[in-house]
Amino acid sequence: MIPAKLIEDTARELMARAAIDIPPDYREGVRLARDREKNRLARFVLDEMLENWNIATAERRPMCGDTGLPRYYVKLGNEALIEGGLVALEKALRRATADATASIPLRPNRVHPLTREDHNNNVGYHAPEVTYSIEPGGDWLDVTTVHKGGLFGTDWRMLFPGDGVPGIKRFFVDTLIESGKRGLACQPAIVGVGIGGSKDTCMRLGKEAACLRAVGTRSPDPAAAALEEELTALGNHIGIGAMGFAGTSMVVATHVELAHTHTGGMPIAMHQFCLSSRRSTARVFPSGTVEFRTDPQWFTDYYRRQGIE
Repeated sequence: MIPAKLIEDTARELMARAAIDIPPDYREGVRLARDREKNRLARFVLDEMLENWNIATAERRPMCGDTGLPRYYVKLGNEALIEGGLVALEKALRRATADATASIPLRPNRVHPLTREDHNNNVGYHAPEVTYSIEPGGDWLDVTTVHKGGLFGTDWRMLFPGDGVPGIKRFFVDTLIESGKRGLACQPAIVGVGIGGSKDTCMRLGKEAACLRAVGTRSPDPAAAALEEELTALGNHIGIGAMGFAGTSMVVATHVELAHTHTGGMPIAMHQFCLSSRRSTARVFPSGTVEFRTDPQWFTDYYRRQGIE
């Protein structure tokens, strides 16, 4: 049985790692973008980003003043047992969030939407969010924390089936230009695109694609994988580079996730995980062992299953 206290301690450590240490896959993606960038100012900005991350890691301080909206993705092995059950798990995650906000510190961004009351701990109504998934054949628990900003860089549209891939490309480019010109996202970004399902499904998939896939991974669906490459190239030919300067470094990677959808429509959602691409994962075993890693491994074959078993 997995102790609830161990989950709380692990979640608190994950909060610190996510806020301070940029994952190596994203760091490498930005380094490659820097090497490709021809614009002097955009290249300078990318150099400063890389140096900023080095300083944050060396001094153990958050790499961005806006520490986003902390949230969790929890994947349970089918045989996992948690001391106190799922209620104890959620209480542990809320305590870890409040403790981490004070100790790291994280900026207390969560406020009451009407009164603007701030509990100063990033905990409140539906805060932090917890998204669940299950996996067959395991007695472990994966906890991933993501600190994604909650303001801009996200959009949604209902396309018609006849819009097809060209319609997806138009929506992708329109959204990037809009966010780039108005300063609504901090490039370079990992762009997650959710296509299909219902409105809420494609919104969820787009966010997970941006936040939970490692840069350099490709969709196992051939059509989605081809679209990922094409969209990334389109994004980097818009003419906007790092932090809005002219350049070719707007998109580090594009991740596309699919859901079978209604035959009469094609919902699509886009999320940009900005230059502060903060995530961290740990697997907690009932033995008390904790294994930290940077790849959430959220999108498994089981998670993307299509058939009847």
